[in-house]
Amino acid sequence: MKAKAGFALLSVLCASGLGMQGVASAAEAYPSKPIHFIVPYPPGGPTDLMARLLQASMQSRLGVPVLVENRAGAGGNIGTSAVAKSAPDGYTILLAASGPMAVNPTLYKQLSYNPLTELTPVIQISAFPLVLEVHPSVSARDVRSFIAAVKSKPGDYSFASAGNGTPQHLAGELFNTAVGAKMQHVAYKGAGPALNDVLGGQVPVMFDILASSLTYIKANKLRPLAVTTKTRSPALPDVPTLAESGVPGFDFVAWHGIALPAGTPKPIVVKLNGVINEIFKDPEFRTRWEAIGTPVVGGTPEAFGALIRDETTRLGKIVRDTGATVD
Repeated sequence: MKAKAGFALLSVLCASGLGMQGVASAAEAYPSKPIHFIVPYPPGGPTDLMARLLQASMQSRLGVPVLVENRAGAGGNIGTSAVAKSAPDGYTILLAASGPMAVNPTLYKQLSYNPLTELTPVIQISAFPLVLEVHPSVSARDVRSFIAAVKSKPGDYSFASAGNGTPQHLAGELFNTAVGAKMQHVAYKGAGPALNDVLGGQVPVMFDILASSLTYIKANKLRPLAVTTKTRSPALPDVPTLAESGVPGFDFVAWHGIALPAGTPKPIVVKLNGVINEIFKDPEFRTRWEAIGTPVVGGTPEAFGALIRDETTRLGKIVRDTGATVD
């Protein structure tokens, strides 16, 4: 009996070793075919811009095509869910945004995916300030006069967002609560369509991720009133923070990262993390990245995972406290 038990144990150990060798060899061969890079928003927004900035550098380092695919809809849920349900082989990756990763689990009553259990964090890539901006037809020149105008006409002002649960949406709701305003939320299917209507004056206000709006701000097509972070943005050093402008404690950042389906072999996760960290070390790439309004972040999969968990708690509380809903 002991001999049989010993043989069985040896068989299990051998099988386990072979399995581990198989995973390791698969990771060594990775990638051997095109990678599908899913952006859960339409073209033209900050998530799309980041994916396309990363695309060429990833292709050159990985040696295979990296195909950016926009799968927009439902506040980023459609594209995020598509990656969560994909094969965990490293060939479908997600441009993970704070909305579908940390806001939507509270905002939506039902989701077709669970970001904490069905997606594997790879690396954080951004920490964007948002900017409170208005169409030039709005008379307010600063935050205090803007608050006074909004309060004087409850319900007359509206703010655009890239969709339910997006940073633009949540920042607007948080502002409403902080100052006692009643601006109406207008949800679009992406930052690009929302921004177009703000530029056209159809919607007067937007809390936009700086990357999307910076060109229009510099061209005086939009007027920036404040940024949403604790400190001023190097890209707009003359624009005050909301906290400086009479809204104490206001601090809101939009973050993004890279994620893979849960169950992706650890060596593949580590390889992708290393490739992107190396890209971020390139001075030329860093200059292009920082020009869109976010610092280079980088780091470990574990650090990004901790951020997602912490932000799910923090942003979920904001959703509940502000009464934000799916329009």
